[in-house]
Amino acid sequence: MDTSGVYSDSPLERAGWPEVEPVQADWLRKPHGITIARNAARRRPAIPCGKIRPMISTPRVLLFLLTPTLALAQGGRGGPGGFGGPGAHLDLEGKGAEARDAFQKAYDSASTPAAKASALRNIAMSWAFEGNCRKTAEYEDKVIEYWKTQEADQPANAFYQEGEMADEAGRVCIDYGDLDTAAAYYKKGHELGIQEPSIAASRKDLWEFRYQHALARIAARRGNRAEAQRYVDAAKGVLERMKTDDASLYQQQTGFLPYLTGYVAYYAGDYKTALADFQKDPRNDAFITCMIAMTYEKLGDGAKAKEYWQKAAGARGHNPPAAFAVPTARKKLGA
Repeated sequence: MDTSGVYSDSPLERAGWPEVEPVQADWLRKPHGITIARNAARRRPAIPCGKIRPMISTPRVLLFLLTPTLALAQGGRGGPGGFGGPGAHLDLEGKGAEARDAFQKAYDSASTPAAKASALRNIAMSWAFEGNCRKTAEYEDKVIEYWKTQEADQPANAFYQEGEMADEAGRVCIDYGDLDTAAAYYKKGHELGIQEPSIAASRKDLWEFRYQHALARIAARRGNRAEAQRYVDAAKGVLERMKTDDASLYQQQTGFLPYLTGYVAYYAGDYKTALADFQKDPRNDAFITCMIAMTYEKLGDGAKAKEYWQKAAGARGHNPPAAFAVPTARKKLGA
């Protein structure tokens, strides 16, 4: 799906690994152009950028060596400025203008097109923290333009990243209620992603699953319950096909299904089902934490709602889930 992440109660932390910036952990769970990294990471916790741990097995050593390359391809979020680069902490503190000044300076001083694209993506996320869908999309489009220049040299990764950036804009827009723009960018992301030359069947499955997932959420937000359910059923059908095409990818993506069914149930007013489904989500990301808080509010349990708002407010990430969760939770808590 559009980027979702790992937070304070993450599987990494429970497994004894240090906490990782969410977009890195989530990205390592998805297939990208560097398929060897995905294979090395199968059923193993991702290794955070810059966090050196004793390496025991060859796949973990390989993944560790590849991690800086992966982070750069994803947009450089593990770079010198920490997660999200210089300025990310300012967005988390609600200081968006100052954050964008820092990201603009990073852009101006960047020595390579890739580094400039990284700064532009950070500016896009900074606008997301303010709920500005259109500005987020504007800057994601600039990042897409960078990846278009890479299509000849690294087609698999370039087309994937183009789709990722469009989906990222779509995610921000749906979370903040601009459903028309969200629909347009999810459609764009799907179309860009499947343009990958010689695309594998499993990669096609991934793009289709993401698109059906998004369409179901948009329909749910518009109050179209029957339409939303049709898209949910379509997403489930893609997952079943994915199980045959790539069992490992299926295992990675099936965790996004409770998010979808809980989301649709929530906007249909079935809050007990929504809560049960959200609690099945294995990713424990900040957006789901927000949805649980919202659901407890609908169920009249203010104490549990506050507990989850507090968890969401403490999210550490510079990505769409945190861009919605942190400002929303802080507003709820009066922080």
